[in-house]
Amino acid sequence: MSTFVLVPGAGGAAWYWHLVEPELRAGGHHTVAVDLPGADERMGLPEYTDKVVAAIDGQDDVVVVAQSMGAFPAAMACARVPVDTLVLVNAMIPLPGETPGQWWDNTGWEEARLSAAEAGGYGAEFDLATYFLHDVPPEVVATGADHERPETDVAFGQPCDIEGWPPVTTRVVAATGDRFFPVTFQRRLAEERLGVRADEIPGGHLVALSQPVELSNLLLEMRLRTGAGK
Repeated sequence: MSTFVLVPGAGGAAWYWHLVEPELRAGGHHTVAVDLPGADERMGLPEYTDKVVAAIDGQDDVVVVAQSMGAFPAAMACARVPVDTLVLVNAMIPLPGETPGQWWDNTGWEEARLSAAEAGGYGAEFDLATYFLHDVPPEVVATGADHERPETDVAFGQPCDIEGWPPVTTRVVAATGDRFFPVTFQRRLAEERLGVRADEIPGGHLVALSQPVELSNLLLEMRLRTGAGK
């Protein structure tokens, strides 16, 4: 049995993983969805990392799964405590010392997003419906309203406090319908920054809400691959 420590993206709501957790538990595993204080102006990446470390502490056979901005505290946590596997989902893959605020320009994200919007025929101006919720079932969107929270500016100015990438098997999951981080952009980032090839599944940026079964199956498959030493 593995323990899947699930790290949300901006805003930090553990609710984001509520459809994935039952699937992983049905596969015989334990889950811990970490709630991050994204709306608290007194908190930032160090405090987020402390919460991820606390979720890992005392657990064996740990798989950390991080969504989007959650890649920053996940990488920092894996540099502090040993884990078996780190899986980054539609992620802001950081470089050592890079802040989330710097990441956008450093990666060429805006150009990639605009090019994908033009090719895909959807609006280039950002709005939640077009970029985050376009493939999430309406009933899930409705239940998520009570869990929405903003991400304060604090964490965006704080560096990813690692000297190098943590010595952990790292895998990347890219959703082919992600409009916020287009799949071609994610492929390039995974290769340039980690030297790995992204595993691809259907879905948009909030893939744990739109394709929870497919994402869970891939996470379980990755765990088997890692366990087999592949």
